Amino acid sequence: MRVLVACEESQRVCTAFRERGHEAYSCDIQECSGGHPEWHIRGDCLPLINGGGYSFTTQDGQIHRIDGKWDLLIAHPPCTYLSNCGAARLFPHKGELNRERYELGLQGKEFFMKFYNADCDRICIENPIPTRIFQLPPYSQTIQPWQFGHPYSKKTCLWLKGLPPLMPTEIITGNIISWVSGGSKDGHGNPRKQSGTTFRDSKTKSKTFEGIARAMAEQWG
Repeated sequence: MRVLVACEESQRVCTAFRERGHEAYSCDIQECSGGHPEWHIRGDCLPLINGGGYSFTTQDGQIHRIDGKWDLLIAHPPCTYLSNCGAARLFPHKGELNRERYELGLQGKEFFMKFYNADCDRICIENPIPTRIFQLPPYSQTIQPWQFGHPYSKKTCLWLKGLPPLMPTEIITGNIISWVSGGSKDGHGNPRKQSGTTFRDSKTKSKTFEGIARAMAEQWG
């Protein structure tokens, strides 16, 4: 199976599919941190998502070509301005809309919809619960890390096309810790206190949990 994992520098989903014998590639404007530059495309992912005989170069300098469409597209578009966690900054005061942040949210939605409308028979888009004002399409399901062997709570939405719902693999019922709580900053732009974690950087918070990545490869591969 030929798999493109868009907006992924961690390579966790890409690696999970590679471990099961699939031709998977991660793609992001950042260098990969997953240790496999030979599977990573550094650059804009939009020219790639529809397949169609497009040649590309992985981070190790090798040229590859995918003829026809991808068999599976998994996308993690940026959620900074779309997430419901940012509503406090979108509406800093009751009845007052932050126009700059709203325009950035519209740009984020446009980017999101490129993946949603991609020419691929099997699509998964992952994002937090979105702010209603941007009117994204209804998501197909929500998942939690504690359903896949990690003792954390972080509700994540999946928009699915041509794929069955992702089924839990290892449910944890006790000592669940909140992975994030309301984003990195509050409505006044001040850093939030750590909520059971030892970090605050957005890159670490956004990495796909290994258990969820394995479930995607096992169930959709």
